[in-house]
Amino acid sequence: MTLTGMNFIAGAPLPSQAGRFSTTGPLASVEEATLEHVQAAVSAAERAFAAYRRVPGPQRAALLEQIALEIEALGDEWLAVAHAETALPIAERLTGERARTVGQLRLFAGVARDGSWVDARIDRARPDRTPPRPDIRRMLIPLGPVAVFSASNFPFAFSVAGGDTASALAAGCPVVVKAHPAHPATSELTARAVIRAIEKTGMPNGLFSLLHSTRNEIAVALVQAPGIRAVGFTGSLIAGRALFDAGSARAEPIPVYAEMGSVNPLFVLPDALDARAEVIAEGLWRSVTLGVGQFCTCPGVAAAIDGPGFDRFIARLKQLVNDARPGTMLYPRIQQSFENGWRGLRAIDGVQTFQAETTGSADDSGASPTLFTTDARTFLRHDALGHEVFGPSTVVVRCASREELEQVARSLDGQLTATLHGTAADLAAHDELIAILQDKAGRLIVNGFPTGVEVCASMHHGGPYPATTDARSTSVGTAAILRFARPLAYQDFPQSSLPPELQDANAVGIWRLVDGEMSRDGF
Repeated sequence: MTLTGMNFIAGAPLPSQAGRFSTTGPLASVEEATLEHVQAAVSAAERAFAAYRRVPGPQRAALLEQIALEIEALGDEWLAVAHAETALPIAERLTGERARTVGQLRLFAGVARDGSWVDARIDRARPDRTPPRPDIRRMLIPLGPVAVFSASNFPFAFSVAGGDTASALAAGCPVVVKAHPAHPATSELTARAVIRAIEKTGMPNGLFSLLHSTRNEIAVALVQAPGIRAVGFTGSLIAGRALFDAGSARAEPIPVYAEMGSVNPLFVLPDALDARAEVIAEGLWRSVTLGVGQFCTCPGVAAAIDGPGFDRFIARLKQLVNDARPGTMLYPRIQQSFENGWRGLRAIDGVQTFQAETTGSADDSGASPTLFTTDARTFLRHDALGHEVFGPSTVVVRCASREELEQVARSLDGQLTATLHGTAADLAAHDELIAILQDKAGRLIVNGFPTGVEVCASMHHGGPYPATTDARSTSVGTAAILRFARPLAYQDFPQSSLPPELQDANAVGIWRLVDGEMSRDGF
């Protein structure tokens, strides 16, 4: 397939006169989007929304399933292009991410086809009550066009046809995607697959547009375009907060659902440390170095109470560090950011730094996995030790007591995850630590590791600020659809004017709360 490096507006490439930016991989350069591109994409999405919002769930499901088929039809070319742009290995990473991407498209197709996600609630009229109760019926309806900002570290699953796009389309919302400039060729291939699916299922062509840009003003313009009703973002705190502020500064503010990173603290409790110090160290290091540490769930802080078990834990980690080899990160700027980050931590008095003796330090050939060790007092004096350094590194904190372990936990910002390794007795004895972490994280893990986010109904991938801008929302799992919908109540409407989901007959067969009881029956 010939790649153009162009912006795609409502299914068609639209030339740009704003210049080009250079890239690595199959596309030597890519056309910069203009404000006119943004306006055209949003206007097309608004027109498409007028029709798409009325499309029944089974037809939305058919669209999502066709997108999955079109992505599968891209075959190994898609994987090869993504590998060339990101350096992510094909067999160990991209093949699995492709499966996750088409899997979540089909998962949301199932949600759309079932239709019960609209949370229909019906309280029938009671004219005999004093005062009489009116007939009130409530359900979720789509918000409108959604802006999706692709992530650098997941070129498939958090990108053009990733979870944000899938959940928005399932909810009934058109999508305008801002592609990540680190993988524009992968993005174009994906966009073409989405466009083919839209054509084959007869959906309005304004349902999807793709914009390429390296310019901040284009990103802000997209968020502030009046027709955009919500934003999905995965990336850095600086960029996510800028988009959140742009959404809040609008005349009519909109929700900006930004996932912005986390240090995902791991706490090793005494009995588990005594029994499994080396095993936990090995699992921690695998999690830290997986994908060259380029996961938002990479465990960047680990803490435990001092003692013989802690010494064994550190000793095993040092062995693993010495055997580690540098890895190529997604693109040069992200590697430079990692190097700046670990150099900053290394300079803190009271911090010891360990890297492989054979590599010495990170260099131009790759990012060198790095272990930092310190004590709780030093950790609590230096905020930087508790902030994310995106890449393969972790800070291990030696605590003198349970109280210091709890102080470390209290000092942390909001997190996507928090992990505890412990026996049943450990967990019972550290109930206060668990209570602290309940207020800090969106997902608590016991005797596991945070990398690896299952895509399922019960997953919550979010957390208190600054992990995300809204701790109530998730970017993974079927609950992600709720970000792009709002409730609407209908009072005393005639049957013929109600949506099918709220009509007495329940012809769509969804679960509804009728006079306080869940039912799929009509009446």
